[in-house]
Amino acid sequence: MKVPILDLKRQYELLKDEIEPVILEVARSGYYIMGPKIAAFEKEIADYLGVKHAIAVSNGTDALVLVLKACGIGEGDEVITTPFTFFASAEVISVVGATPVFVDVEDKSFNIDPDKIEEKITSRTKAILPVHIFGQTADMDCINTIAKKHNLFVIEDACQAIGAKYKGKNAGDLADIACFSFFPTKNLGAFGDAGMITTNDDKLAIICKALREHGGGKTGANAKALLESLSIESEVKEENSLYNPHKYYNYLIGHNARMDVIQAAILSVKLKHLKSFTEKRTATANYYIEALKDSDVITPYTFEERQHCWHQFALRTKHKNELGEYLSEKDVTTGAFYPVPLHLQKVYEDLGYKEGDLPVSEMLAKETLCLPIFPELTEDEREYVVECIKRYKE
Repeated sequence: MKVPILDLKRQYELLKDEIEPVILEVARSGYYIMGPKIAAFEKEIADYLGVKHAIAVSNGTDALVLVLKACGIGEGDEVITTPFTFFASAEVISVVGATPVFVDVEDKSFNIDPDKIEEKITSRTKAILPVHIFGQTADMDCINTIAKKHNLFVIEDACQAIGAKYKGKNAGDLADIACFSFFPTKNLGAFGDAGMITTNDDKLAIICKALREHGGGKTGANAKALLESLSIESEVKEENSLYNPHKYYNYLIGHNARMDVIQAAILSVKLKHLKSFTEKRTATANYYIEALKDSDVITPYTFEERQHCWHQFALRTKHKNELGEYLSEKDVTTGAFYPVPLHLQKVYEDLGYKEGDLPVSEMLAKETLCLPIFPELTEDEREYVVECIKRYKE
């Protein structure tokens, strides 16, 4: 039996009768950038998460860049984050001219360890950027308390965590501002790149909206006024006219970071199924945890106050490479996320970290192996995965 780590074609077959008509509708409309479908999807995400503002952008990485800039973070500043994550979480800090400061993670949650944050705070620290890795939230109460004490922004990297919760609140509604990725492999995946920024802060929302579209128009004027602590014009309304009088006046150096309308239409369809998809991922995770409890591998730890959305199922084993190769021989595809912690990446050699500085992250990089977990995975397939793991070394 062949078991993929992910099969996007299965989800397409399941939803094609809903998705194909909306793609055709967008194609026929001739309206491909911004406009009512983007606004409608933003409202759907805001309602789903329970936040005031949702800002559709081109991808999760751009979302993080815009948010850092909206928070005024740049040259000479420091941002505290985790080394056990996808490269973009630190890359964006460097892109805006700031320095990533890596704090080790907890061995149970794989998320940044709040007990180790304060010792890394300096006069240059401007924000804490926790990552809800693999779909489980960080300890946000502790992180927010530390941030408030030191007057820091908290930026959620929720790119892997749509559908996750912390003490009943959704990821994306747990800090000053948050970022999501809708890359095709994510729990809510587009047919290309797409992302979202969410916040309850009116000022940050206006600045992010301006930055995603070249810092121009009335939104750009209002964002500039906010950054300069001036009063702003009346509420910004979407200007759809190609010839609107504000369009060619620019007030900030921004980006072209808009979400394509066709992605918004596809994601709007998929959002209606996200709850059931998360339930199916959870059922597979619970099956793995129970079935592997007496095996040689360590399954993920779950917290009573955190609802995991299971973007990945990352077990731990001292025989990561050997088990991965064995499963590959049995036609089970696995993932090694992430084999190199960010503080040991070649590009960050100048920061002066060395092996042994962040031991938990380094241990996880050597021991974590991700099993197939996606909504369309069958019972037979997950049973076969468990059977293969139990047979290993027999």
